Amino acid sequence: MIHLTCNLLLSAAALAAGSQDYATAFRQTEQTGQPLVVLLGADWCPGCRTMKQSTLPTLERRGGLNKVAFAYVNTDNDSSLAGKLMKGGSIPQLVMFQKKADGSWTRKQLTGAQSASAVEQFLGSAEEASAANVSVRQ
Repeated sequence: MIHLTCNLLLSAAALAAGSQDYATAFRQTEQTGQPLVVLLGADWCPGCRTMKQSTLPTLERRGGLNKVAFAYVNTDNDSSLAGKLMKGGSIPQLVMFQKKADGSWTRKQLTGAQSASAVEQFLGSAEEASAANVSVRQ
């Protein structure tokens, strides 16, 4: 019963943080050009719970996820996809993929539980890169 309650709370937290499934977030990235940000973690991981239940909802309330396509991938439930997205075995990993002007992708990563301000700074680097790509194309 406790396991079920915890899973429901974690699912609600993921929804509160604006998360969607990876395929939907990837399609959003393809359609909008927004960076794809993926939190890779597991329900049993304290740092992952901190990111899902505190850091990302705080960031969402501040509007910090408005300019990205965000998804959560559970490393236990979707180990195949997680294995393709992760570098290293430590979780949580917050990974940002961004398409460059030439069509290639950049990958940036934060590992471990992070503060909302650290994640904002991380996401801000994508906005700076987008602005540089826009000015180069004009």
